[in-house]
Amino acid sequence: MPVQVGKDGLDPTRWRTLFVVAIAQLMIVLDSSIMNIAIPRAKIDLGISDANQQWVITAYTLAFGSLLLLGGRIGDYMGRKKIFVIGLIGFAAASALGGIASTQALLFASRALQGVFAALLAPTALAIISVTFTIPKERAKAFGVIGAISGGGAAVGLILGGALTEYASWRWCLGVNVPIAIVAAALALRFVHESKAAGDNTYDIPGVVTATAGLFSLTYGFNEAATSGWSDIKTVSFLVVAVVLLVIFVNIEKRVANPLMPLRVVTERNRGGSYLGSLVVGAGLFSMFLFLGLYLQVILGYSPLRSGFAFLPFTFGIIIFAGIAAQLLPKVGPRALMVPGLIAAGVGLLALSNITPDTSYTTHVLPSLLIMSSGMALVFIPLTSTSLHAVSTHDTGVASAMLNTSQQIGGSLGTALLNTVAATATTTFAAANTQLGERVMPFAMTHGFTVAFKFSAGLLFVGAVVLFFFINVGKDSLVETEGAEMH
Repeated sequence: MPVQVGKDGLDPTRWRTLFVVAIAQLMIVLDSSIMNIAIPRAKIDLGISDANQQWVITAYTLAFGSLLLLGGRIGDYMGRKKIFVIGLIGFAAASALGGIASTQALLFASRALQGVFAALLAPTALAIISVTFTIPKERAKAFGVIGAISGGGAAVGLILGGALTEYASWRWCLGVNVPIAIVAAALALRFVHESKAAGDNTYDIPGVVTATAGLFSLTYGFNEAATSGWSDIKTVSFLVVAVVLLVIFVNIEKRVANPLMPLRVVTERNRGGSYLGSLVVGAGLFSMFLFLGLYLQVILGYSPLRSGFAFLPFTFGIIIFAGIAAQLLPKVGPRALMVPGLIAAGVGLLALSNITPDTSYTTHVLPSLLIMSSGMALVFIPLTSTSLHAVSTHDTGVASAMLNTSQQIGGSLGTALLNTVAATATTTFAAANTQLGERVMPFAMTHGFTVAFKFSAGLLFVGAVVLFFFINVGKDSLVETEGAEMH
């Protein structure tokens, strides 16, 4: 059915479409953090061992990270609205299964299934926004909404997870998705218009197999590095396999007629720079939530719920500055926002490196969160726009998937790398400061966190340099219409 347009030539339901997509995006982002709070209670209920508890998170991230590229392509070929609705219904079913899980195996399976359907949802959601909003100013606003949700949703997930676990049951951390997804699916059927790639829609099966297996191995290898160390045989094996498979994948993509990931998507300098930027943003953001959460709970003695609320200023900062970024983007272009944004976020992380076991939330943590949120908001919105710069409608879904994939891999890499940095710094400090007696461990752990923050800030500064040299698209040509030329 053709899209109905108003007198201005625009889709009159486009803002309702944004509302639907925003619901789905929030649900995906919430699920990246909401279960973190629920793990201790789930462990008791289902008899999950310390060794297996990571699978509550890992099962989701492995499926999500490894299937994103395929999910983006399925949306391109089969129809983005259709796959969006299927993703929502499937996510609801997987969440319901996890909410009633009677064994740890069933819980892990449901989390993996959530990841599968999230891999359909996430790239399709961005692709729908990209083809629905064709005016630069409006698209900037739409991406501003999605960017605010992406940046601040994790903190909301921590609060919601804490509240549901404390006052209801950990099972509701999964069950809450069911009504949200069903409502979103019903609204999508009414307001979202179908779009799909034209031309050759045959699947690149060798590319699918090597990319999925390679991304799985890469994500699993980083997860193992975070828990077992970089020299562990399993870590090394999976990372070597990942490199081999991804090299094979690139060679396949060079040769096949209709590749899963056309190299034209990543070789265009603005898009390529955006994916590298997304990688370091993922690493920086994940490390902030991980180590600051540990500091608040282990060192300052915050409850999980109170810790979640402690991140709320970060969410508010993201929302406020995302609105500012959306207004500025069509006026100044992306580089003028992204480079200062990454520098500001890095400064916020450096400010966090001043914490000690004796410092307070108000004087040290809060200002850092506000600085970092302002910087991240200036990055998220233009980053989404430049990642889809000049991409054809044929490749919109897979280009969106690449953005999600780079952020997911960045988060996994950041967690693994910075865990190692923090653990090494903690051990070294404890060995050198035995005179502190019983207080040595709080000081040693905090020292480990601060070193990780400094390292993470360094990554963001490197990202700022990368974006400065890669991003050259001007404000006038930032957003192309649906019929953009293929590059």
